[in-house]
Parts: sequence; structure tokens; C-alpha cells
Amino acid sequence: MRAALMTISNTADVSSRFARSTTRRGVGLSTLDLLEAEAIHIIREVVAEFERPVLLFSGGKDSVVVLHLATKAFFPGRVPFPVLHVDTGHNFPEVLAFRDETVARLGIRLEVARVQDYIDDGRLNERADGTRNPLQTQPLLDAIAAGRHDAVFGGARRDEDKARAKERIISLRDEFGQWDPRNQRPELWALYNGRHTPGQHVRAFPISNWTELDVWRYIEREAIALPPLYYAHEREVYARDGMWRATGEFSPIRAGETLERRVVRYRTVGDMSCTGAVESDAADVAAVVAEVARSTVTERGATRADDRLSEAAMEDRKKDGYF
Repeated sequence: MRAALMTISNTADVSSRFARSTTRRGVGLSTLDLLEAEAIHIIREVVAEFERPVLLFSGGKDSVVVLHLATKAFFPGRVPFPVLHVDTGHNFPEVLAFRDETVARLGIRLEVARVQDYIDDGRLNERADGTRNPLQTQPLLDAIAAGRHDAVFGGARRDEDKARAKERIISLRDEFGQWDPRNQRPELWALYNGRHTPGQHVRAFPISNWTELDVWRYIEREAIALPPLYYAHEREVYARDGMWRATGEFSPIRAGETLERRVVRYRTVGDMSCTGAVESDAADVAAVVAEVARSTVTERGATRADDRLSEAAMEDRKKDGYF
């Protein structure tokens, strides 16, 4: 794969330089054009340099955008790597259905690591708070090792969380899958260092420089399909920790909480036990773009209870090998 894609990689480098030069000459490329070109360049570079890449794909908007970029990077051929989902067992059914429909349509192999399997055989224990997001780390690392994946694409963006803002686009993980924020490599002039020793791997973040608004504008421009949860719909919810939580098997209502029917949408679609909705009447992508443009809080800050466990919740999980 590496040798076959060297020409593609070189072409991407030429294209990247051309994009910068045409902008300087005043020909002009939009922000989305430049972000897309950068992301495609990163994806091609990783596939050219690494032997067994894989894409973390949950069916959430960011991983959907990265997969869309990968299809453009290798068109008219198929995406030359599988996708991997770490299934908590508490995922939204609508998102799982969308995940399966997407990989079937694109003809991509889906690898699934299930948290439930680890709970069933005693390798992991349920948390007292009921959330399974922090339990994803070990299944993820085991799946990477089992697939001998040396590069793992992710949809993380720097604007989501201050821990993710510390990440490089190509981020090294040690033999234990751990991340050291003090051991970050320089990435000057879009030069990415993928050097690693046996047992190590890298995480690659093609949309690291994008914002939530960039993602939604790109979804609008490219007419990218998403799970319906991202758009306004009526649902039974209850208020907890400043969020609207959906009632269900994995997020039962507590004493003193009141069940209501409200029109909501989800800005992110993680584990049902820790992901909240926001009140919204944004029923289509144009309305979501306008809503996000007005927002002053990132989607994780607004709707993810697991990131509120401590001031450094995300960074602590990342050091252990989390996304």
C-alpha cells in the first residue's frame, strides 16, 4: 500500500502548495476549500506512510465528515482501510442503524469492539454513575493491537476541548497506547512525523483545525447525510445537570426529576447515559448552521456529562489511551 500511494502523496503535496500559491495570487479559495484540501492531504499522507490504518467511526458527525473526506481522497476507488467502532452498548439505535447503512453503502469493512463483552467476562466493571464512555479505552486499545493498526484516524477537533487543543495532527501513542502531552512533535510547514517503533501507533486527526461551524458548513455544502438525532425532533426528556437527557433503559429518570416532551436535537451523539440534548427548532442543516454560529459553548461543553467529571477529565482519559 505504501509504495502504491507514494504518487498520490506527492500529488497531494503539489496540490497543497498550489492551493497556497493561488490564494496568495488572489485566485482565492474558500475556507472550506482549504480545510478540505488539508484534510485530504493528511489522509493520503497517512495511508502512504503506514501499513494498516483504520478510521474510528461511530456514526457521529465528525467521523462521518472524515469518512466523506476519505471517499473523496481515493475516488473513484474505495476507501482503502476499514472503520472501527467501540460500541458501549448504550448507543442511540438511530446512530447504529446509520453506521451500518453507511458502511454497507460504501462497501467498507466494519470492525466493532464491544464494551459489553468486557463486562460480561469480567475484564471491566460497570461504573457507579452508569456511564460507559470511560470504559471504551481498553476495548479500543485491544482492537488496535488485534488489527495491528499502526495509524488510527479520528474526528477530534482542537476547538472541542482544551486537552484536544494540545494534540498534534499526527499524535504518537506509546507501547501502552498512552499519550504524553509533553512529548509532542513539531509540525512545521505541514510536515508530519509518523516515525514510531514496533508496538507504538499514531492517532491522525485530519479535521483537527476545523471548528464545529466549519463542520456544519461543510455538511451543508457537501449534502452529507447524518443520523436524524442531529436535527430537531420531539422526544421525552428530563432535566439533569443543565442538560436535557433522554429517558430510556440506559438513562432512567431519578426521584424528583420530571419527564417532559420537548423539541430537542443532539449536538454530539455519544453514550446515551452521558449525552444530553439541547432545545432547538433547527430541523434542517441550514438552521443548524445558523444556530451553531450563534453558540458560545462547544458541543462537548454543552452536552457531555462525562467531560464534567473533573477539570481535566478529557486529558486524563486521553493519557490512558482514549480517543
